[in-house]
Amino acid sequence: MVMNLDVRPDETAVYALGGLGEIGKNTYGIQYGDEIIVVDAGVKFPEDELLGIDYVIPDYTYLKENRDKIKALVITHGHEDHIGAIHFFLNAVNVPVYGGPLALALIKNKLDEHGLLNSTELHEIDEDTVLKFDNMSVEFFRTTHSIPDTFGVAVHTPSGTIVETGDFKFDLTPTTKQPPNLQKMARIGSEGVLLLMSDSTNAERDEFSKSERWVGKTIDKLFDEIDGRIIFATFASNMSRVQMATEAALAHGRKIAVFGRSMESAVTNGLALGYLNIPKEMLVDAHEINRLPPNEVLILSTGSQGEPMAALARIANGTHKQISIQPDDTVIFSSSPIPGNTQSVNRVINELEEAGANVIYGKVNNIHTSGHGGQEEQKLMLSLIKPKYFMPVHGEYRMLKVHEGLAHDVGVPKDNTFVLDNGDVLALTADSARLADHFPAEDTYVDGNGIGDVGSAVLRDRQMLSQDGLVVVVATIDLKNQEITAGPDILSRGFIYMRESEELINEGRKEIFHAILTAMRESNASEHSIRNAVVSQLQRFLYDKTKRRPLILPMFILI
Repeated sequence: MVMNLDVRPDETAVYALGGLGEIGKNTYGIQYGDEIIVVDAGVKFPEDELLGIDYVIPDYTYLKENRDKIKALVITHGHEDHIGAIHFFLNAVNVPVYGGPLALALIKNKLDEHGLLNSTELHEIDEDTVLKFDNMSVEFFRTTHSIPDTFGVAVHTPSGTIVETGDFKFDLTPTTKQPPNLQKMARIGSEGVLLLMSDSTNAERDEFSKSERWVGKTIDKLFDEIDGRIIFATFASNMSRVQMATEAALAHGRKIAVFGRSMESAVTNGLALGYLNIPKEMLVDAHEINRLPPNEVLILSTGSQGEPMAALARIANGTHKQISIQPDDTVIFSSSPIPGNTQSVNRVINELEEAGANVIYGKVNNIHTSGHGGQEEQKLMLSLIKPKYFMPVHGEYRMLKVHEGLAHDVGVPKDNTFVLDNGDVLALTADSARLADHFPAEDTYVDGNGIGDVGSAVLRDRQMLSQDGLVVVVATIDLKNQEITAGPDILSRGFIYMRESEELINEGRKEIFHAILTAMRESNASEHSIRNAVVSQLQRFLYDKTKRRPLILPMFILI
């Protein structure tokens, strides 16, 4: 049965499958009649409590049930929270994909890795591209962010124009030589915008974010002052930062080694697209850097977010096969931790300093600026676009609320702003906007090759295992004769050290013995009822003795 939205034929529906009340998972739908335009297909990285989860992606059920209506997936830029789930998305709904040069290069790498490249229709767009469909059309305007080829999207519908900004700041001196097109934004705004969906990430910052060139000056200064090797860690997709580091290295006579698969891919794509200019003879491998004087080496590395398997973490803990920390090494973290990663980043910094490196990080050192605009830039975007209605996106709830307040400050009426949840449907006409419907848009967890097969019950078990361990109960039962023919025995993993807990184990076995016999004597006794009785009795006993609640797993052999 196809899931249909409760909207009138003359209304345009706008909704998010991800990106509202969270950082990441950006996926937005704009629908009129039988046409859907999807903007971005992002992933969210798991918080610490999502034990064992690799990625969090949207629930694509609604899109799968309406796949014939989807005309395009439009990509604003190439960051993981906007393209990281694209192979999951395309497995659910294989539709044409439109994106800028760098975003498409990164997408091609992902699709090739997952065997989808040959079956996917990819189209490169630029600022002048216009996509035309039966009821809707799409145009683009250039913005600035911490990656080249970033675009805002204007979707023209019969109800009016809907603008989704993507991630943006107003950097008027970008290192990419791709300044924001304020004139086009103003033109779109002057022609009339029904709804603005705008990036809320830095809504709590009362500022106008600093230009990338400001960071470039700091990087040049550091390269002037540092005599030893420099290990430079940043997001591989932050081409501006990679560009500044390589330019500083070349200006100071340093050769460049690249470590980490995503950083290698970023340099390859940057060279191919002209964003990086590194002479071949200045790129060296691990064997060569060990033979060069320390003051002639720059190491570009992944791992600025403390990822345990990234190159920098392995260098820090001494498990990298090719690089180890040397005296006078300097490690520069040219990034800030994304939510949930602060502890991991701090751990890597501590390990690097314990190994003898000098580590430069944090705001005090001026080696990072955000790619997202602060409040002043958000107000500027609102003033340029001049929307009738406003819907903040890409942010946690408090960020969305602050951004909503900024819209009120610049003249958008309070009744015309909407702070929504994933799955909420905003229905618009030229003269009205209403919350019309809701469809399921819960998180989908990716664990290894499993997609959506890990739910709250599994995560709850993992949490219990991580906190209190596991107790396995083994017994052989003759249910017909109501006898225990072997056992019960107790095995512990992560709960108690069995050699030092003999008394507790013996008492626990007695509790289990009585629980099994009592349950077997019930008129409706079954393996299930005996299992429940053992779990209930042993949980009470162990909590009374230890104040801990291990996961209890009964394993019965029935004869």
